Amino acid sequence: MIPRELIAEAVVPGGTSRLRCYRHDGAFQLWLDRTELMSSRVHESEEMLAEVALQALGERPAPRVLVGGLGMGFTLARVLAGVDAAAVVEVVELLPEVVTWNRELFGHLAGNPLQDPRVQIAVGDVADTIAAARAAYDVILLDVDNGPEALVHPGNERIYHNRGLVALREALRAGGVAAVWSSTDVPAFGGRLKGAGLDVTAHHTRARGRKGPRRTIWTAVRR
Repeated sequence: MIPRELIAEAVVPGGTSRLRCYRHDGAFQLWLDRTELMSSRVHESEEMLAEVALQALGERPAPRVLVGGLGMGFTLARVLAGVDAAAVVEVVELLPEVVTWNRELFGHLAGNPLQDPRVQIAVGDVADTIAAARAAYDVILLDVDNGPEALVHPGNERIYHNRGLVALREALRAGGVAAVWSSTDVPAFGGRLKGAGLDVTAHHTRARGRKGPRRTIWTAVRR
């Protein structure tokens, strides 16, 4: 059996939780305490997050896109493949270590998206970025924690409840699209998005093709 090797770790701000980066049999994994958040071998639903949002947006030149949560960079890479050369793609990542790991450890697996000149990277809480924005973005992608439920970090709850969703709507331009990734299906969350004044579609997929755990992605359009 090939052992799993701990190669880096970081403390999550505001608590004692630790994000750990492991290498195992040529792949990388990110774990928050005892919960596996992502693996470099399983990223189809992360790419789908970008795909369904861009499809809902349609043709729009030079879009401004906000990506909440860098992860391993697969969502960002798919955004870059689907927007034009004049696009601006802002990435907000809570942990500076995750940015470093993308640059130094596993970014090559997603094609090194942080090297793209269209990308602007910031370290911080994406909820603060959204709250400060007014009709600023054509697309907002949220892959934060495990989604609206089963949160590992309780501080992320504010993103997914009513005040946070109203801020999300206000941060979008007219016809703009927010897309939210979740490790579980939460029908009530679709209702909260609608209550915030957004037109909502739920998309269901698997973590790896037709296999693995079910994932849900909501797209929400500002009217």
